[in-house]
Amino acid sequence: MKILIIDGDVSLSQVMISCLSAENYICEYANTYRRAQAKITMYEYDCILLDLDLPDGDGCKLLEEIKNRDKHEGVIIISARQSYEDKISALKRGADDYLTKPFYIPELSARIFAVIRRRKYNNSNVIRQDALSIDLLAKMVYVNETPVPLTRKEFDLLLYFIGNKNRVLSKQELAEQLSGDIAGMRDDHNVIYAHIKNLKKKLQKEGAGNHLKTVYATGYKWENSEADQHI
Repeated sequence: MKILIIDGDVSLSQVMISCLSAENYICEYANTYRRAQAKITMYEYDCILLDLDLPDGDGCKLLEEIKNRDKHEGVIIISARQSYEDKISALKRGADDYLTKPFYIPELSARIFAVIRRRKYNNSNVIRQDALSIDLLAKMVYVNETPVPLTRKEFDLLLYFIGNKNRVLSKQELAEQLSGDIAGMRDDHNVIYAHIKNLKKKLQKEGAGNHLKTVYATGYKWENSEADQHI
C-alpha cells in the first residue's frame, strides 16, 4: 500500500514515515504545495495524508484539486485546526477523515486502514473470491482454507491486483506501487515479473484458479468472477 504524506512539519513527517514504513506501507513525502501537486499528477496512491497549513499554499485548495482530478485515493486531513467549521468544510470538500494534531500514530494507522478498506474492499476485513480468501487484519491468504505463504511483496501485489480488478496494470505502475517514486530510477520490471510469477505459481498450486492474466506488451490484469464477494 502506498501513502503520500503532505505536511510542512518535517519532524512529524519523519516519525510518520518511520512508523508507517514499519507497517509495510510505502511512504512518499511532499513538504510543499508545489511538490505535492507534482506527486499527485505523476503517481497514484492508496491514501493521502494532507495538512491544511502548507508553507506555500492552502491544503483545502489542494484537496479540491485532488478531487477535481478525479483521483481515487482516500484523503485524511491531519491538521492543527480544531474548529468544527474546518472539519466540516474539509469533509464536504471530499476528505474521508479528519485527524487533529497532536495525534497518536496507532490511531492514524487505524484510520488509514479503515479508509483503504472502505474505498477498495467494500469495508470488509476479509476478501473472498472463489476458493481464495484474504484476511486483511492478519495479512494472511488462504485457498480452500489452506494458508498460502506469501512474501510481503507478493501479498502487496495480490491486494493491489484485487483492488484494481479487471483493470490492466503496467509493469511501471506495479513497480511504483511496490517501490514508490524511486521505481523509475532503476529497472524493477524483472523483479516485478519474478514476484508475479511466484504469486501465480503459489495460488494455482493450491487451486485458486487463474485470475491473474498477462496482457501482451501491456502488463497484467486480475480478472473478476461471478463468485467474487466481500463479507
